Amino acid sequence: MKRPVRPLISILMLVALAATLSCRVAIRGGSGFAGSAESGIQAPPIQIFNSTLLKFAAVDIGEEKSKLEIEQLLEGNFASQGRHRTFATWRRFNHHDVKARSSNGLPVMLRSPKFYRYWLEFRRNLQLWARKRTFQPDIMMDLVRLVKVHIDSHNGLMSSDNKYKSCAVVGNSGILLNRDHGKLIDGHEAVIRLNNARTERFEKDVGSKTSISFVNSNILHLCARREGCFCHPYGGNVPMVMYICQPVHFMDYLACNSSHKAPLLITDPRFDMLCARIVKYYSVKRFVEEMGKPLSQWGSTHDGSMFHYSSGMQAVMLALGICDKVSIFGFGKSTSAKHHYHTNQKAELKLHDYEAEYAFYRDLVKNPWTIPFVSDKFRFPPVVIYQ
Repeated sequence: MKRPVRPLISILMLVALAATLSCRVAIRGGSGFAGSAESGIQAPPIQIFNSTLLKFAAVDIGEEKSKLEIEQLLEGNFASQGRHRTFATWRRFNHHDVKARSSNGLPVMLRSPKFYRYWLEFRRNLQLWARKRTFQPDIMMDLVRLVKVHIDSHNGLMSSDNKYKSCAVVGNSGILLNRDHGKLIDGHEAVIRLNNARTERFEKDVGSKTSISFVNSNILHLCARREGCFCHPYGGNVPMVMYICQPVHFMDYLACNSSHKAPLLITDPRFDMLCARIVKYYSVKRFVEEMGKPLSQWGSTHDGSMFHYSSGMQAVMLALGICDKVSIFGFGKSTSAKHHYHTNQKAELKLHDYEAEYAFYRDLVKNPWTIPFVSDKFRFPPVVIYQ
């Protein structure tokens, strides 16, 4: 009587073990992606990337040029920067002595005592930034600490690991006009705007609330020319987050930072490098798979080291790291719309591959697991694009 019982017990144990494993697979697969209501939580399909495109996208064509530029700046060789040596920021610390003349008869350039204090701080910041310029796929999980904690502290809030519940990233495309998105945009907990695009007279379409002003360092350089380094179209208490386009802009940052009541934060260069790789991958992928061109022609088509991601793309990446839900407004184009809603500019900049970036945004909505270079530990938040 005992012998028939043993196979039955073994079968029951196998069934129980199989059920347990099935539950574990379902839980692991549903940690970051939701399936349909009927099928429940499902794991994303395994993505196999094109290794050739990944390797190509990981190479920074302008790296050697950038290293040389940084070395020259650290040595005090500003003449090598061409037109950049005439930046308004530097004129704050220099003046010509009309009485003293050089051998060629030109007035002698003198440094003010304030220059050397800024110069030491400039070198320290630039050296630290240059040392951190490495690829780190986990950087997305540090953005709350690097950005949001500082902003919360400025707003008198206790710092925590909590993200914003919802964020609106507002681009500058002319497609925003006549869409009446203003109230919807302002309804988000945090609103991120780009490159000081004005909201006055456009509130109905773009809203009026601004939580973070995201700019590139070229914008800050323009601000440095103004009295008091004015760069606050949304008010002096709105934090600014800026990525460095050119290392020499660190002097603009030092000169302007003291005039900012709110935080003026520089993006981590590891975050910059991640954004650059992602955009280059999508650009290369489109170049090869859609346009049918060889990789050897990509550099010349995209102006080599001048190729760069847009401010909008990096602002979206920032939102992915600090927000539980992300809404994207004003990203796209139309033949009848202006390039910027607040200007008369019609043509797009040749510096960016907008079509590649649009493909990236579409994947954020539908296929976030197909986005390369981001750590597998990071979970993309839900993203909605409003056209």
